[in-house]
Amino acid sequence: MTLDLPLIWAGIIAVAVLMYVLLDGFDLGIGILFPFAGSPHERDVMMDTVAPIWDGNETWLVLGGAGLFAAFPFAYAAILPALYAPILLMLMALIFRGVAFEFRLRGRRRGKRFWTAAFAGGSFTATVAQGLVLGGFIQGVTLRGGQFAGGTFDWLTPYSLLVAAGLVAGYALLGACWLVLKTEDALHGRARRWAAMAAAATAVLLAAVSLATLLRLPRVAARWGFEGGAVDLGRLATLSPIPLLGLVGLGLVALGLRRQAHRMPFVGAYLVFLSGYLGLAAGFFPNIVPYAMTFRQAANADNALALLLLGAAILLPAILGYTVWVYWLFRGKVGADAGYH
Repeated sequence: MTLDLPLIWAGIIAVAVLMYVLLDGFDLGIGILFPFAGSPHERDVMMDTVAPIWDGNETWLVLGGAGLFAAFPFAYAAILPALYAPILLMLMALIFRGVAFEFRLRGRRRGKRFWTAAFAGGSFTATVAQGLVLGGFIQGVTLRGGQFAGGTFDWLTPYSLLVAAGLVAGYALLGACWLVLKTEDALHGRARRWAAMAAAATAVLLAAVSLATLLRLPRVAARWGFEGGAVDLGRLATLSPIPLLGLVGLGLVALGLRRQAHRMPFVGAYLVFLSGYLGLAAGFFPNIVPYAMTFRQAANADNALALLLLGAAILLPAILGYTVWVYWLFRGKVGADAGYH
């Protein structure tokens, strides 16, 4: 039996991107919530909850980007010129945020205030940039002869700004639910209030983005059964479990917060993001460059994909194993006396 290498690699990259969003999402969310902490000590505890794992979480972003470059070079060549500005902004913000993470610990009073602001600003900026990338990607990329033929700022639209706002709210929800899971006492109570507000904002903005997507992108609307003023109930029913999953996730967040549960809100927040991710896939798969190039058209030669798969067969289990081990090792609550190093 011949392996469908382009499909396998499309799946690997899709999983890598999803893992990055789920893992680094709450990490960035903590930075977004940083300015609202009650004291510098609470910020220390917030940072301590992700100190052992934050840099490992970003491994998935590297894997997704490198995989796209190696396995789907034609898509990489088409997408990057279309989204250079927000991608560059995201990378600079992530670098600045990483530096702030390390330097904040060693800063004196004035320096610590600066690096606190840098960590929060870098987290917020990286999230907004990711939202702009996502919004620009969903809108579609103008290609001519397989090459980018659009404008420098095609990605900057009211729609992409709406997506960015939704991602900020979503990451804040992940961050707040992570703090509910990992903290105690006053910070734990504060995190519950943050989670409730972020869940409400996420629900509203997710609904707004979904509606805007259906109105702005007829091809996506047709996938969901809305075409020519008519509704294909069969197609809509087939995809209806995806938004229902998001509603279940929001319900778990609300129920978990009401019952003073610790894990349930975090699980619910993850289901919300999984629902959104599956909804995106339903809207443009098998296109890897919406709505102009399929993953098969963008794929590298089979012999190259096979060689890459050998490396991935070694690398992926190592990354997954390390991730599981670190999360297991640092499971449980983070006390007020915990330290970064």
